[in-house]
Amino acid sequence: MDFDTDVVVVGAGPCGLAAAIAIERAGWRALVFDASCVVSSIAGYPTYLTFFSTAERIEIGGMPFVVATEKPTRRDALAYYREVVERHGLIVRQYERVEQVERTGDGFLVHSRPRGREARPTTARAIVVATGYFDSPNYLGVPGEDLPHVTHRYREGHEAFMRDALVVGGKNSAAEAALDLYRSGARVTMVYHGDGLSPSVKSWVAPDLQNRITEGHIGTRWRSRVVAIEPSEVVLETPHGTERLPADHVYLLTGYTPEHELLRRLGASIDPETGIPVHDPATMETDVRGVFIAGVISAGNDANKVFIENGRGHGELIARRLTAMWRDPASHEAHAGR
Repeated sequence: MDFDTDVVVVGAGPCGLAAAIAIERAGWRALVFDASCVVSSIAGYPTYLTFFSTAERIEIGGMPFVVATEKPTRRDALAYYREVVERHGLIVRQYERVEQVERTGDGFLVHSRPRGREARPTTARAIVVATGYFDSPNYLGVPGEDLPHVTHRYREGHEAFMRDALVVGGKNSAAEAALDLYRSGARVTMVYHGDGLSPSVKSWVAPDLQNRITEGHIGTRWRSRVVAIEPSEVVLETPHGTERLPADHVYLLTGYTPEHELLRRLGASIDPETGIPVHDPATMETDVRGVFIAGVISAGNDANKVFIENGRGHGELIARRLTAMWRDPASHEAHAGR
């Protein structure tokens, strides 16, 4: 069969791009799809974010990431990954969602839909699923969660200047958002189901936030949960009973869940407890022949286990496996029977 491409990579994040580069360096053709823009997860980060990692730890494809400061900013990273795509000549179909993948004989038929257009087919010999988390937030499932002043992402505090802002969550994203909102002139309250801030909050963020709380600049409702969101108020269930708080902006920073639907439709197994797709860590191949995973999706429910720096190498493992199974089909059959 004459395939349109050798490999379809679903997801144009750093790990998906790194996988495409490794696959093409091995001599195979790669085509990348993304429902949004290149590295959309980074594009969705807070506007003024500075990475915790140094630049060299998030480089991909052997291309140096040079910045003037010790750690890169969101803007630095966006420029770097755009340049990676251009220099490596990657073919990336942005704003084209993969809706379904079917097995067809020795390969796969990918159904994708460019934004505002009809779906179109692409055939490939193998599939790499490198989707991240940020398109599937953990919803609270409460009335009013879909109101226009409610969001599961945080960009910057300027929009809430001199207004009431409620931040739901107690980990890093929520902690940093609360501080940024306070410094942007918002009236901030944090709501979290725990007894206080999560121990996972960064060591240089936690004392800063705790001091603002102690001073009374940032309000808190620990051991509390949102039960309803209204146009100008939020209803909480607290240890002292029901409470209503004013809220012009509501930031539900409660984390994300990996999106497994595409893998499930392909027949791949997902561990019900960890959310980790069943796969061989030495090759990143799932228990479905020719279907691979790369990046944070391999971490299952614990997104803190896989980052750019330890997910960018997945592409090399995949490329080696593809080369082995396509140049030596017998090795593939042996692998499939493990």
